[in-house]
Amino acid sequence: MWNRHYALSVTTDVTTDVPTASDAPRAAWAPPEAPDDIESALRGQGYLPGEGLATAIFLAIQLRRPLFLEGEPGVGKTEVANALAQWLGADLVRLQCYEGIAVHQAIYEWDYQRQLLYLRAHDRAADAPAIEEDELFSERFLIRRPILQAIASGSTAGAAPSVLLIDEIDRADDEFEAFLLEILANFTVTVPEIGTFRAETPPVVILTSNRTRDVHDALKRRAIYHWVEHPDFDREVAIVLTRVPEAGEELARQVTGAIQGLRTMGLYKSPGVAEAIDWARALHALGRETLDVPSAARTLGAVLKYREDAERARPELGALVTSATTRG
Repeated sequence: MWNRHYALSVTTDVTTDVPTASDAPRAAWAPPEAPDDIESALRGQGYLPGEGLATAIFLAIQLRRPLFLEGEPGVGKTEVANALAQWLGADLVRLQCYEGIAVHQAIYEWDYQRQLLYLRAHDRAADAPAIEEDELFSERFLIRRPILQAIASGSTAGAAPSVLLIDEIDRADDEFEAFLLEILANFTVTVPEIGTFRAETPPVVILTSNRTRDVHDALKRRAIYHWVEHPDFDREVAIVLTRVPEAGEELARQVTGAIQGLRTMGLYKSPGVAEAIDWARALHALGRETLDVPSAARTLGAVLKYREDAERARPELGALVTSATTRG
């Protein structure tokens, strides 16, 4: 009886709310009043957004729309969600997309192994009463996957929202996108055996895409869209110094100059901001205060992750370092 198939339903026509006493209460919060509030808040978390990104985040929060961030890998899309969660003092719930991801892996599953163990332990007692179906399909055996976690954590009206990161949506398929459309429209999930989870405070939803394929227009139309560029030189230097202040301004400027030079070489995987930070850390760990060719060659693995890219870049290191040193 316990292994029958149960379907998932997502609905806006519901009458039963699931108690969420087990969810920790969330503090009240005041939504930002202007994009400048977003920029100041994120800078306080060590993330330096451009003006366009701060405005897009502000609109997504005010209009309760998902924020769709698209751009090359390494430009800081995922870090936006981390910084928002830190600012809000909220949970960051991450759903990593991949080819073939199924709905139940995004919302909820039943812990069939625990249910089976519970049945076996119960059957050992000769005088044990019969186990009711409702007992097996209760919250104690429910595995909340990211979307249900984010919805359930927003059960208190007026509380700070959680942050739901749906990372690399371009790696999922069209069917999964269609499912997301319905979920993001109402932030309500019904588990037939338990009841309805409803987010009184909808999560802040961040969708990211590396543009490995085109995401369907229907999903983009329902979101606030922003293309995330690599930062300009001065902002990237500031980002490196924010994350690796011990490296010093001279090294940060030289590393940034070399990184931006590498991006012009048409590499298979151009280095992002994360690689600039890693390079500065690696050089500082070696005791370097400035960038030189031998040190750049020894630490190239912190920047380039493909052998072909490294082989292409090594002959150009002299020119890159010279240009970066002059600029720094």
